[in-house]
Amino acid sequence: MALTGRDKVRLGGRRAVGLLAAGTAAVLALAAGGSVSQAADTTKTGATQSNATAEAAAVQAKKPKPTHTQIQLLALNDFHGNLEPATGSGGNINGIPAGGAAYLATHLKDLRAAAKAKGQDSVTVAAGDLIGASPLLSAAFHDEPTIEAMNGMGLEVASVGNHEFDEGWHELLRMQTGGCLPDGDGQNNQNSCPDPAHPFTGAKFKYLSANVFFTNTQKTLFAPYTIKTFADGQKVGFIGMTLENTPNIVTKSGVEGLTFKDEVETANALVPVLKKKGVQSIVVLLHEGGFPADPKAYNSCPGISGPIMDINANLDPAIDAIVSGHTHQAYNCSLPDKAGKPRLVTSASSFGRLVTEVRLSIDNATGDVDRVNTLANNQIVTQDVVQDRKTADLIAKYKTLVAPIESKVIGHITTPSVVRTNDDSLESPLGNLIADAQLADPSVVSGGAAPVAAFMNPGGIRADLASNNGEVTFGQAFTVQPFNNFLVSMDMTGAQIKTLLEQQFSGLNGPEAAKYKVLQVAGITYTWNPAAAAGSKIVAGSIKIGGQPLVDATSYRIVTNNFLSDGGDGFPAFTTATNKVFGGLDIDAFASYLTAHDPYTPVATDRISIGS
Repeated sequence: MALTGRDKVRLGGRRAVGLLAAGTAAVLALAAGGSVSQAADTTKTGATQSNATAEAAAVQAKKPKPTHTQIQLLALNDFHGNLEPATGSGGNINGIPAGGAAYLATHLKDLRAAAKAKGQDSVTVAAGDLIGASPLLSAAFHDEPTIEAMNGMGLEVASVGNHEFDEGWHELLRMQTGGCLPDGDGQNNQNSCPDPAHPFTGAKFKYLSANVFFTNTQKTLFAPYTIKTFADGQKVGFIGMTLENTPNIVTKSGVEGLTFKDEVETANALVPVLKKKGVQSIVVLLHEGGFPADPKAYNSCPGISGPIMDINANLDPAIDAIVSGHTHQAYNCSLPDKAGKPRLVTSASSFGRLVTEVRLSIDNATGDVDRVNTLANNQIVTQDVVQDRKTADLIAKYKTLVAPIESKVIGHITTPSVVRTNDDSLESPLGNLIADAQLADPSVVSGGAAPVAAFMNPGGIRADLASNNGEVTFGQAFTVQPFNNFLVSMDMTGAQIKTLLEQQFSGLNGPEAAKYKVLQVAGITYTWNPAAAAGSKIVAGSIKIGGQPLVDATSYRIVTNNFLSDGGDGFPAFTTATNKVFGGLDIDAFASYLTAHDPYTPVATDRISIGS
């Protein structure tokens, strides 16, 4: 165990008491001239045996009761459907290969077995984004394989993350309850319930979301909390918390009719509710997180910053631990609560590369967590263990089912890859390719009016476009754009486009340079000034569409994805556009463009420039 308390063996624990009892029995047996063996001593008379039984009962009655109950809590977050180990930097921890559902399942089983050997109960929880933004192996089947894998791993409770809403809240409810979608048996490269003999039955674990309400009824989308009672009678309450900012970073239609409330206010209001039910030990599963100063220090908490700091500082001191996520960072912290007492705050990176093991030490006299003796350890999900057979079989089944979709060659590139790495202006070769594909997509042409400019959010570009000796498959293209967003064409005036471009450096996206979010573009060029104030960074007169200067009063037909169209990523200017027309999926436009421009050669990054 690491960092968050004293690693102290209590003689009041169940294992220690068991050892003490065993030692006492041995001493009594030897003192009476008997054997330590558990075999019956046939030389003893009935009276002698009766006396020995009475003495043992007396010793048992005098034995001190355990002062604490030790409970193992295993936690993960931001799995994002990574059934197979991720590639590149997302597939290791500090250079150690890590992740993969079959390895994760084995590690969880081994950790539980070790706890059981110590006489400890165990519970496995998650802090959101188990699904969404998933690799094709999971996404091609609407993330049903990931839910099935989590069922097999013994997950019991999970908070809802923002990516759980990627296909909308109706689909999220199906993830919980089961059922199949009538999606045309693979239409649009997705296929719900591909094995007719085994329909999707939903999550065996319980989704929690205390701060997401139906706007009309004010009832929560999922249960706000659950209470687990352990073998010693101790109760632990788990509160599930979804990112309050979810409506700003998911498609509007996916959360329509829902209200997302403040995480702190919601959790604090539930404390007295849980206490009335006899719960003193409370854990929040929070889909929000922080940023340690040293991302490699996965088992400590150097210079941590970000939203988790304010949330922890304002949560009720009765909340004993926070299992967090969202930022894909790894940390193991002991942070002071409002009362100045240490509180455990953890996060297990992403993609199943780490699992957090927490030893919750509960004071049997109060039923509350003894924080000094509550410890956490972020453990790497190494690949040097035997893969869990059932999980490996599940993955093999879906790999066979996805192969026809994944392996289809859709085009070629003349370079080993097309990268998303930005130049100084924050423009990238891959961003240009995607924007060009959206601009060329015929599905967004309305009444003969084709878009003249395209805008793509950089956060939606999830990986470089790789190839196999120049061949690009649908699977490789999907890795780049895994969200299945729809393209939307719309009318924006020149003045609205100016406002849009300034929002790249202001509001949610500024004024600090670290927050800048420069859209990838096609059909438009401009210059921005890093030294200028927020709201005035676009150099006057530099914006051109189709090579012609932008005119404030002129209306231009533009195209983007439905996420940005709804004002996502801090771009409310898109919500002021008019005459919106929905087209096809962004991944289909991307794949079709690569096929139509086969082979593709990356173009220069000369659409956005820096100047004054």
